[in-house]
Amino acid sequence: MRFFSLDARLSLCAEFVRSGSRIADIGTDHAYLPVHLILSGKIPSAIAADIGAEPLKSGTETVVRYELQDKISLRLSDGLQGIFPEEVDDIVIAGMGGETIIGILERAPWIHDRRLRLILQPMTKAHLVVEFLCKEGFEITMQKACETGDKVYTVIAASYTETAHTPQEIFTYMGRLNPTSEPADRKYLEGQIRMLKKQGMGDSRYTLLADQITERLENL
Repeated sequence: MRFFSLDARLSLCAEFVRSGSRIADIGTDHAYLPVHLILSGKIPSAIAADIGAEPLKSGTETVVRYELQDKISLRLSDGLQGIFPEEVDDIVIAGMGGETIIGILERAPWIHDRRLRLILQPMTKAHLVVEFLCKEGFEITMQKACETGDKVYTVIAASYTETAHTPQEIFTYMGRLNPTSEPADRKYLEGQIRMLKKQGMGDSRYTLLADQITERLENL
């Protein structure tokens, strides 16, 4: 059977998953990520969860097509509500708005566990996700950007440390990105600068923040 490839967003999420971990893929849709990770031998098992019956049906079809019913548990679940802490090591939440991701995490206090890794790919407002994680005692351990079509997105990996803090606002936008060596990271930040400048037309605070990020990029 032909092995499929992931798009850039899911490929980066897959890169951040730890080898040998059991994952929960929240908002799995077609279940491409867990199927890919198992077929590649990176993980032994997964939970593929979605809030919608139709997306979960598509995920089930993918799992059955690749005969992975014994390795992937499909769940109709509102975020992490249908997942038990002892079942997973890495939690992937991809393809949702930043505020939706935050809401999912807020409703699952058991994520405050040092053994877990969160792998988050917000479609919008990634800076709010970074701010939330820091205030909840998580450390941003890895972050990269990727291009999909004409869009640039970021993927964030975080682990719980018990040390909560309010990050500097510039960090919520730049995070652990490495624009000096990663072209996609620089392109992502340039996009954030453009967005902030537009917002600055109504609030000069955003213009100042855009200028600060621009200065950082120029001095790297």
